[in-house]
Amino acid sequence: MQENMIMYNRFFVENELYAPRLASKKPAKKTAILTCMDTRLTNLLSAALGLKDGDAKIIRNAGGLVLNEYDTTIRSLLVAILQFDIKYLAVIGHTDCGVSKLAPANIQKELIDRGISQKVLDDFSSKCSAFADWFTGFNTIEEEVKKSVRLLRNHPLMPKDVSIHGYVMETETGALSHVL
Repeated sequence: MQENMIMYNRFFVENELYAPRLASKKPAKKTAILTCMDTRLTNLLSAALGLKDGDAKIIRNAGGLVLNEYDTTIRSLLVAILQFDIKYLAVIGHTDCGVSKLAPANIQKELIDRGISQKVLDDFSSKCSAFADWFTGFNTIEEEVKKSVRLLRNHPLMPKDVSIHGYVMETETGALSHVL
């Protein structure tokens, strides 16, 4: 970790700057949000939704999407729902998402350039049926959010008392559009 982050952490703890951020494990708004790992959303999402620490469980991944019914993101969402009394789940995609531009061939080339052999790639992809989906982009975030919402609403393990909706956030202003 970068030395300045470690030094700041010591300052943060020694000066009890954590105190205003103390929160319960159970989200006060009984809400879970699945969203993208995009750095522009780090503060924008909470600010645009009026969330404070402890208000919601926020689960982030590349694209903020669920790829299939066995996606490990569903595990995280189910744990949140079942262990922390979540009643509302929002899938929030965003404009200008870098995942939309992904291409499997480009990612595989980058992996090879970073020292991963073609044999390792071939072995891995033969064992992981979803491998190509990991690195495939998409045309519109609205359609991808709808797919994720439908998958979650129809998932056999998803409790029916959880309200699930999809939105797209504008990354410059934080404006939210309901898509499903």
